[in-house]
Amino acid sequence: MNDSPIITRFRRVAIAEGWSFLVLLFIAMPLKYLADMPLAVKYVGWAHGVLFIAYWVAAIPLFTKLKWDAERVIGLGAASVLPFGTFVMERKWLR
Repeated sequence: MNDSPIITRFRRVAIAEGWSFLVLLFIAMPLKYLADMPLAVKYVGWAHGVLFIAYWVAAIPLFTKLKWDAERVIGLGAASVLPFGTFVMERKWLR
């Protein structure tokens, strides 16, 4: 199962989405509010939004082709909105 190209693709997107979320929360947001640099959130937020959509698009084959259960659907949803969530999920289910 770990050698599946579906999982490999999803892992890459999940890790990129997780990093973009952390950059948004811990770098761009402080720059916006503490250094009056709103463009940081604009650009990082846009990139994060694209990666968030890619995360869910890449997740579809996990449920359709690999037949993941409802617990994992809920887990992926929670992981996508929690800081560090995609990294924890990647360790728990994809390794």
